[in-house]
Amino acid sequence: MPYFDHDGCRLHYQEQGQGEPLLLLHGLGSSIRDWEYQIPVFSHHYRVIALDVRGHGHSDKPRGAYRIATFAADAAALIKHLQLPPVHLLGISMGGMIAFQLAVDHPELLRSLSVVNSAPEVRARKLREHLEISRRRILARVMSLETLARALGKLLFPHPEQAELRRKVEQRWPQNDKRAYLASLDAIIGWSVQEHLQRITCPTLVISADRDYTPVERKREYVTRLPNARLLVIENSRHATPLDQPERFNSALLAFLGGLEITANKEN
Repeated sequence: MPYFDHDGCRLHYQEQGQGEPLLLLHGLGSSIRDWEYQIPVFSHHYRVIALDVRGHGHSDKPRGAYRIATFAADAAALIKHLQLPPVHLLGISMGGMIAFQLAVDHPELLRSLSVVNSAPEVRARKLREHLEISRRRILARVMSLETLARALGKLLFPHPEQAELRRKVEQRWPQNDKRAYLASLDAIIGWSVQEHLQRITCPTLVISADRDYTPVERKREYVTRLPNARLLVIENSRHATPLDQPERFNSALLAFLGGLEITANKEN
């Protein structure tokens, strides 16, 4: 398995395919494995690179506090380590936050940005939001990873025909290092690049499930702040859209990236 070192941390990544680079960033408590329905498809068209974010998967899990900016710096270091041209960047949930941070900090490294079921900030602005964040932090600390996995599986994949997806969550989630998981959760809470969205000028696709944790309208609002972005809503989907609606998701992403190639060819 390929690794590289950055800032004293050994980070694991995978590569497959040829062509323009497409970098994938997973969500909180996840790993490269949760791109299992994307990598085989996307690698027919692109050089797909998937990163295990520090604290996750086969990457190191250093002690101490984590920050979204640190995750983004790791991703930038991977791009430079592989000597890649500007990449197509795809992130889901926490991976989308990392992608936003990277797009703000290093816009020169991006050819395009795709963000799935995510946002450019996680800040409570209402009492209800403060209470919900506090509840999540408390539950994450007092509940075992096994208990969290069972609850998450039912939340993400509630239908009878999704039993196999629930099984995967219940199997994979407890494999997390709980200390690293909590440090990553803490990195999310209070983070924001909302005031810097104008720096992100590359073509941007925001994908929202119609039944995501946060409403579509919230995504619609921040999309208006991005200079070159559009919103796509995928129906009958929850927070794990690449897993619960892989065909629709893959088609949408490939159509977006293919459109960029057509535009570039016309300009040349």
